[in-house]
Amino acid sequence: MAYDEELADRVRESLSPRDGLTERKMFGGIAFMLSGNMAAGVLRDELMVRVGPDGYDAALADGAAPMTMGERTMGGFVTVGADQVADPATLDAWVARGADHAAALPPK
Repeated sequence: MAYDEELADRVRESLSPRDGLTERKMFGGIAFMLSGNMAAGVLRDELMVRVGPDGYDAALADGAAPMTMGERTMGGFVTVGADQVADPATLDAWVARGADHAAALPPK
């Protein structure tokens, strides 16, 4: 299993009220897209959140870590550990950050 399917189900449920939700295999995990823009995803047992450049520092201050792929840091993306998103309200808050950022972008 390349990603935690239970966490993916929780993210899917959190995003289900949003319009334009699709899923795509990405980064060896699963990404959740809103109108073609990535909002959040699951890689292994971590939540990936697209917060954008303007939300990046605040997300790090709130306990997220920079998202890295190999040696490269992915600007505007953070990861949130499994222990941090065990609480449903905390997961929903992180997913909402990604969804709000994705909704602010032009549809693809």
